[in-house]
Amino acid sequence: MALALEFASTVRGDGQGDLVDDLATPDGFAAWAGVEPDEALRQRVVELRWAVRTLFAHVARAPERRDTPFLMDFDRALALVNETSARVPRAAQLDWDEQPRLRYADTADAGDRLLATLATAAIEFLASEARDELRACPAPRCVRYFVKAHSRQEWCKPSCGNRARVSRHYHRTRD
Repeated sequence: MALALEFASTVRGDGQGDLVDDLATPDGFAAWAGVEPDEALRQRVVELRWAVRTLFAHVARAPERRDTPFLMDFDRALALVNETSARVPRAAQLDWDEQPRLRYADTADAGDRLLATLATAAIEFLASEARDELRACPAPRCVRYFVKAHSRQEWCKPSCGNRARVSRHYHRTRD
């Protein structure tokens, strides 16, 4: 669950109405993923991230937000996540020294393995019961998702709650 949310959170609001994208550059991507800068892989990861955010928006019934223009058609997003997860076929192998030992092998490269790990994390999260607690933060200019940890939690973090209260107060006194 944590990896799926962390991955989706590589896009966030800057508090001023613009989006901040941790994966916007090859170096930013490399720092986040812990890999060598690779533009082709970065583009594939960014596309997967928008697919995951599309599925999150669907589950959370997110209203129109700053990131909405970047979201995909639901069916395309679902297909992309499933296809990406399947890029790393895993085969059981039997090693036999003194005792038989099971190991799993695949022939994928590191990039496909990263993509499949991210897609699988999203699939596991969306197929779990935690999915029912997925929320889109309703604070002005926020595009984060969070898992509701307790019944009174409304925001992804305290600063979003503060921003929402300030906005409500401003509109109440100005309108």
